Order: sequence, then C-alpha cells, then structure tokens
Amino acid sequence: MAPVATLPTSEQNPVLLAKANANGSKADFHASEDYNGNYQFAPIEEAQVSRAMIKRYFNTMYDRAVSDVVIIGAGSAGLSCAYHLGKSRPDLKITILEANVAPGGGAWLGGQLMTPMVVRKPADRFLEELGVPYEDEGAFVVVKHAALFTSTILSKVLAMPNVVLMNATAVEDLIIREDFEGKQRVAGVVTNWTLVALNHDTQSCMDPNTITAPVIVTATGHDGPMGAFSAKRLVSAGLLKELGNMRGLDMNRSEPAIVNGTREVTPGLIMAGMELSEHDGANRMGPTFGGMMGSGVKAAHEALRILESARIINGRVVG
Repeated sequence: MAPVATLPTSEQNPVLLAKANANGSKADFHASEDYNGNYQFAPIEEAQVSRAMIKRYFNTMYDRAVSDVVIIGAGSAGLSCAYHLGKSRPDLKITILEANVAPGGGAWLGGQLMTPMVVRKPADRFLEELGVPYEDEGAFVVVKHAALFTSTILSKVLAMPNVVLMNATAVEDLIIREDFEGKQRVAGVVTNWTLVALNHDTQSCMDPNTITAPVIVTATGHDGPMGAFSAKRLVSAGLLKELGNMRGLDMNRSEPAIVNGTREVTPGLIMAGMELSEHDGANRMGPTFGGMMGSGVKAAHEALRILESARIINGRVVG
C-alpha cells in the first residue's frame, strides 16, 4: 500500500539543508570553540530564531494534517509502537501526540519513585534490539535506570525521518464518521495545545485543529487527568456501553492480558497499554514494563494489518 502522502525529499528536509545567505552561499561568520576564555558563538538575529522554529513547526503541522498513523500518548507503549512501525515501514507518516511537555509517560522511573526498571522476559529481547543494557535475574531483567530505556527509545524514534512528535499537544476529541460500510469509524483526532485544553473554562471558545488518519493508536494510560481519554470518549460517543474499569494489581494476569488484548477496539482505533485495562477491566501491572513494550509492538502489528488490507485515499479508508 502506498503511503497517504509522500515524504519530503532530502532537498526539502531542513535537517539536511545547509545554512546559506540570501545569495545561496554559506554564511560568512566567525565562531570559536575556545574554552580558555574566548568561546565565541556565530552571530544571530532574534527574528532568525523565531523564523527557524515557526517555519519547521508549521510546515510539520501542514504536512501531518493527513497522516498514515497517529499515536496518542508517548509513554512506553506509544513509543514502542512508534519504534516498531517506523522501523518496519519507513514510508509511513507516523505522528505522535503527547499532552505533556516531557514525553515518556511513567517510564522515567520504576515503582515508588525508585530508578530501576523491571522487565519480564521475553520483553528483554526488545531491550536488546534497542541496545539497552540490563542485569539478568532469571525470569526478568533489570535496567539500572528507567530513564535509560526511555531516553534510548525516544532518541531512536525521533531520529526516524518519518516520525514526528508533537508534545504539549492534547487530543480533545476523536473524528468519528460513517465509513464506506455504514459503520462508525474513528477517522482522526481533534487537537489543541495542552495549555489551551486546560483553560477552556477560563477563556472564551478556543477552537481546535484536526489530523486525519486511517489508523489511530491510543495509548494514553490508565485513568487520570489525560489518561484513558479515548476509552472514556468511546463511552460518551455511544460506541462503548461502559468502561470495564481497571482491576487490582496482579502482574501475572495483567501483562499477558494487555499484550494479547491489544487490538482494534472500534473501526480505526487501536488501543494499547494501560488504557486497555480501563476499557477491558484488566488488572493493573504496577512497576513492570514488559507488558507496555509488548503491547506497543502488538499495536504496530495491528496497524500494519489494517493499512495493508484497506484502500485509503487522502487519509480516509474507502474500501
């Protein structure tokens, strides 16, 4: 299947463009990396900084108004999904939306604010693929600091040219429309900057933006200020009778239930990670992270299955 839209060529990619002056030649400036008291930066105008950010950010927004896959939530499940998708299909336009300023969700620490991260086998194979070192404890492994996993996968995902992360960006609603079979289908997301989303009660109407995509992966975590968003919206939209509500902690039941249960819960919407526990009524798993990694990879497989079987035009499934 061809992607929804072509990716920018290397000539269009701002990362690959040389800095040039108005005549097209490289700018003439003096800079010195001298740590003996004479460190000098190249000169810059404040407007150049503004334009450099604005051009790239809004070009990205323009380009990703139609995406191949939108991932809601950049926690361990969402990032694992993005990694596997981006690596498997570098032609796809993958857009990650994260409500917080800092991506990573709860994967910067282990349990009770302690730093080690516990990962049950066979999810250790995913750590090996990422190149994250660990100590082997038999049935599970321990990463010395959870941030080592999160920073590694985040850097690898962001280095992929087909993956975009928009953090501090909240999903306020889902685009739900009738599809070619007459079924209700999740066909995109309704977005706003998080600070706007948090202040609708303090200001006059501040309308949102939209992103159209044939596949949405939601991995917003268990219930919380921004958690379980899509699961709760399915209820209020009449697409789900009621939430299953997350059950008490049981690691041995929770992790396989979450990985094996990761699926397309309604046409166009794949649910992964702890959000699924609220949807299905599965147990919580606590401070063990293999289930999140496995669920993210399973979500990527589900997304690829949909993309490979559907006929898509301009981000819409038409057959």
